[in-house]
Amino acid sequence: MQAKTLFPNSYLLVGVCSDDLTHKFKGFTVMNEAERYEALRHCRYVDEVIRDAPWTLTPEFLEKHKIDFVAHDDIPYSSAGSDDVYKHIKEAGMFVPTQRTEGISTSDIITRIVRDYDVYARRNLQRGYTAKELNVSFINEKKYRFQNQVDKMKEKVKNVEERSKEFVNRVEEKSHDLIQKWEEKSREFIGNFLELFGPDGAWKQMFQERSSRMLQALSPKQSPMSSPTRSRSPSRSPSPTFAWLPIKTSPPSSPKAASASISSLSEVDEDEK
Repeated sequence: MQAKTLFPNSYLLVGVCSDDLTHKFKGFTVMNEAERYEALRHCRYVDEVIRDAPWTLTPEFLEKHKIDFVAHDDIPYSSAGSDDVYKHIKEAGMFVPTQRTEGISTSDIITRIVRDYDVYARRNLQRGYTAKELNVSFINEKKYRFQNQVDKMKEKVKNVEERSKEFVNRVEEKSHDLIQKWEEKSREFIGNFLELFGPDGAWKQMFQERSSRMLQALSPKQSPMSSPTRSRSPSRSPSPTFAWLPIKTSPPSSPKAASASISSLSEVDEDEK
């Protein structure tokens, strides 16, 4: 409220005319007087709402409510046979001009409703209002309901298209990820295969090792050229070596010859000792 801004410590009273006066001097209203009373009563800048206020402010009304200033826009307000209903207030020096807010007025609201009448009629039919309550003919009611069904189908098709686009985008992202993973796995597989079965791979080395082991196992062992000689113990005296020579003996021809041979053998033994 501009009046409260101009006079911060003031007591703001707002007069609201009845439906009868408003319909007579201005026209049919969108909100009835009870709704207008409640709307202003809930405004935090308003200190008091005066119901059934007069269309033209009289000195008696101003004195009764102890009004010092009257706030309104400065445009002359012609009504009730007068070029400006606030002319006497201005002449008395009690008028405080305010600025209108563009786009916010009863006339602008009604203009929007009349201009978009079909949209609001379809909206209220969709929300459960009857054609009788909206003062809509039978043909227009069917037309509006058909248009609502068409709009619903369009909305469904739009939603399906959006979901389809989202699904396609997801599939493309997943396919791209799968291709990348497949390329990584294929590189890894090829690298492992070459590492195992390549020219210098582990499989070839393992095969060569096993082949050499099998060849070693299957080849005969070579016998040593000479047997190792046993070392003699220094503490022991060398044992005598006997050479056994074959001696051809013939049966003694006589007992004398036999005794002679025995005696010769005994001599030989003594000499060796």
